[in-house]
Amino acid sequence: MASTETTAAKDGADLAGLEAGLDALETVQTGRTPFRRTLTQKILPPVVAVALVLAVWQFLVSSGIAGDPTKLPAPSDVWGELRESWLEGTLHEYIWTSVSRGLLGFLLALAIGTPLGLVVARVRFVRAAIGPILSGLQSLPSVAWVPPAVIWLGLNDRMMFAVILLGAVPSIANGLVSGVDQVPPLFLRAGRTLGATGLKGTWHIVMPAALPGYLAGLKQGWAFSWRSLMAAEIIASSPDLGVGLGQLLENGRNTSSMSMVFFAILLILIVGIAIDLLIFSPLERWVLRSRGLLARS
Repeated sequence: MASTETTAAKDGADLAGLEAGLDALETVQTGRTPFRRTLTQKILPPVVAVALVLAVWQFLVSSGIAGDPTKLPAPSDVWGELRESWLEGTLHEYIWTSVSRGLLGFLLALAIGTPLGLVVARVRFVRAAIGPILSGLQSLPSVAWVPPAVIWLGLNDRMMFAVILLGAVPSIANGLVSGVDQVPPLFLRAGRTLGATGLKGTWHIVMPAALPGYLAGLKQGWAFSWRSLMAAEIIASSPDLGVGLGQLLENGRNTSSMSMVFFAILLILIVGIAIDLLIFSPLERWVLRSRGLLARS
């Protein structure tokens, strides 16, 4: 009798310990991250990396290891291009011309790629018919679409948007298809049991469960949009199109100004990083936090 009571007490203690451990796992830290930790873990590493790249770059130019200075300009020369563009008031025009085209084209691709991905994922006949075509289009370099787009549509913004759509829509649609394929069948059965069928089931069950894959497709779609736009601006130039970042890069090549070429490359890189940090990184953190995979900070 005593041994039975001892065993029961031990089991109760183990159960209480297990519950406490589960409660601790479910507890989400809500305290704000100290600024010192944010500085050392998020801000300082990229700053140090950029400073190191600039130092090595300047050393290669100053020591003559890079050879002809007209082929590799010094960081100060690139800074001079930036300062000149700022003083002339053309810097924001270069950036806005490309960013406005890229974002508008991406939104159009989002509006087309999302329903297309849902149809491909949910309808077997459509998937068998155009699924391989979407995969093939995704692997096709978007620069290949620039010549036919120029012939079909001419040198205008419609041509730019057509190239962006052909580069981004397959990535967005395939990302959503991949996300839907990873939705556990149990979720779908539970949704049907609760009456979530048709569009209601798609909105309340399928899309939230497929969000990680869909978001990955959106990131890849934006990357394809941005690359497609740069290819179109470099190849197809016209005074009516204005001067975007791709056209700025081509102008530097035509005038043999490597400082302008590097200036355009850096602007293209900075815009790409800024879009990722301002739009996609917060979305990723929200998705991870909503699934309990990231502590609140």
